[in-house]
Amino acid sequence: MGASAVLVFGVPASPMAQPWSVVGGNTLSALVGIACAAWIPEPHLAAALAVSLAIGAMFALGCLHPPGGASALLMVLTHTTDPRFALFPVLSNAVALTLAGVAYNSLTGRRYPHAAGAANSAPTARFSDADLDFALSRFNQVLNVSRDDLEELLTFAEAAAYGRSLGELTCGDVMSRDPVAVSYGTPLEEAWRILRERHIKALPVVDAARRVIGIVTSGDFMRLANLDHREGLGERLRTAIRASLSTHTDKPEAVGQIMTRHVRVASATQKLAELMPLFSHEGHHHIPVIDERQKLVGILTQSDLVRALYRAVRS
Repeated sequence: MGASAVLVFGVPASPMAQPWSVVGGNTLSALVGIACAAWIPEPHLAAALAVSLAIGAMFALGCLHPPGGASALLMVLTHTTDPRFALFPVLSNAVALTLAGVAYNSLTGRRYPHAAGAANSAPTARFSDADLDFALSRFNQVLNVSRDDLEELLTFAEAAAYGRSLGELTCGDVMSRDPVAVSYGTPLEEAWRILRERHIKALPVVDAARRVIGIVTSGDFMRLANLDHREGLGERLRTAIRASLSTHTDKPEAVGQIMTRHVRVASATQKLAELMPLFSHEGHHHIPVIDERQKLVGILTQSDLVRALYRAVRS
């Protein structure tokens, strides 16, 4: 129990410290040790078999727990042959220890039980969940670290590698400067014409002081024309963006009525590496860039990012 406590309180993220490992590993190993003590009269042989069989059983049931080997050995050394000993005190102590571990780790702000997949499992730019599973299957060893912790560690390492490769590059170094922007009241037909003529997919929406208040994308226009039904999409789009001659209409007429209001923006002095997760994890394609006065000075696109990465690799 003392060795189990070291794992539960000291390294609660370890797969070998999880509740099933603590409770199942100790109890199962105790039962194996009791059986060996009862059926094998030679104590040296019984001790060796108890530990080895306990390890095999814990592997088979997915509850590998190092102190379990001691539980099996203890049954032989004390010649315990009563199966009830595995229930009390072994099982009861293991359950009490696990509950204490849950309480302690909750109070200290650490996650326990440390269930696999509890961390953010969004794929990174370099590897996916399938890649990680394949690598683990080829490793052919038991890792004393949970899968989600390993994924998080690799993600942090990747971010550090990006930071090293990109060096001191900022958004202002690679952004597209002086982007075309529209206002809240810009007619939909005009905004769509700008997108088509300039071969761009997003337009920042700014106020009179050129502060970003939204963004309108080609996707917003497609939703307006009901993209779910492909047939007749072009005609529906033309109808949707055409200015209405009526003074009272429920149809959106201006950019401000279809734009996305909650916009992720970046500072021109912000490190480019910090924005990698926004493009790779969260699916952003365009991020407006503002200066110290909150005014629009540029836009960062996936194309800008690719060019920056290419230069970093070439340098």
